[in-house]
Amino acid sequence: MAMLKKEPRSKFYELLQQQVQNEFHASQQYVALAVWFDNADLPQLAKHFYRQAVEERNHALAIVQYLIDTDHHVDIPPTGEVRNDFAEPLELVELALEQEKEVTADFRTLMKAARAEDDYQGEQFLQWFLKEQVEEVSKMSTLVNVVKRANGNMFEVENWLAREAVGDDGNADMPPVAGGAL
Repeated sequence: MAMLKKEPRSKFYELLQQQVQNEFHASQQYVALAVWFDNADLPQLAKHFYRQAVEERNHALAIVQYLIDTDHHVDIPPTGEVRNDFAEPLELVELALEQEKEVTADFRTLMKAARAEDDYQGEQFLQWFLKEQVEEVSKMSTLVNVVKRANGNMFEVENWLAREAVGDDGNADMPPVAGGAL
């Protein structure tokens, strides 16, 4: 069995490897948010963020699959520290929105690197993620607004989430996921 070379890699592929870590970190942060909401007896918010955690995990493994498919070495990185302590629910949702904005910026940087290197396949691979990030930032912005409008009445937020089924769009056109999407 031939081993894949680790070096040298283009900037684009180094950034993709870093994005695997970013996606796994986002997944872990969403688990922390979900657990906080679970502990606060807010099951719809917990369910929403558990689902978000799985989605971010799937994103990480879609990138892993792309790296494998393009004969690049893959390192599964540590995820880094996650925040677990919050004073009020709005803090959690605002953190999630900021996280989605950061991931969007990461994918824009990836796209610029792919273009700079004339990596047309890499650019094509990123298209789905860029579209996904528009939806993710929009959904999280809406959730922040709903939490603010609820003015502390989290049961209104719970009812809204149950009614609106935010995040249940499905990902039929998602790139292949290493090991299969959950």
